[in-house]
Amino acid sequence: MSETTPTPSAPESSMKDKDFGADRESKPRGRRRRKVSYLTINKIYSVDYKDLNILRRYVNDRGKMLPSRQTGTTAKEQRMVARAVRRARELALLPYVVTEFSADRREMARGGPRQRSGGRRPEPPVQAAEAPVEAPVQAPAEAPAEAPTPAVAEEATPESS
Repeated sequence: MSETTPTPSAPESSMKDKDFGADRESKPRGRRRRKVSYLTINKIYSVDYKDLNILRRYVNDRGKMLPSRQTGTTAKEQRMVARAVRRARELALLPYVVTEFSADRREMARGGPRQRSGGRRPEPPVQAAEAPVEAPVQAPAEAPAEAPTPAVAEEATPESS
């Protein structure tokens, strides 16, 4: 008569991690309102490659085209803008890639100057000098009179024969 003891089941408290946050207070998640494009607001029906003020709204500071989810353009408007940007780049009206940033634009983009944590410190900007500054040249100080060196001493002494 062997009695088998039932294996203990997992306690209820260990199941909370699989509960996927039902205990947490969840925020009501509604649908966000779709962004409305600049073109739609101003009733612009065609974008020309020469309208650089409009095209710059759809290109980021590095020269890349912004996606429609960020600008709010419809698919048709996005195709029209992309075509105009590509044509403006081809004619060198817009740059393909922006390599240099102005210092004030960089600071505005990241919310002001930022301190780096560890690593190398940023080097201070080098300013070009108008003319090279030379140190004043001093005349060499004369050495005090010393005993003549042996080679000089031989020449200086009269020869006795």
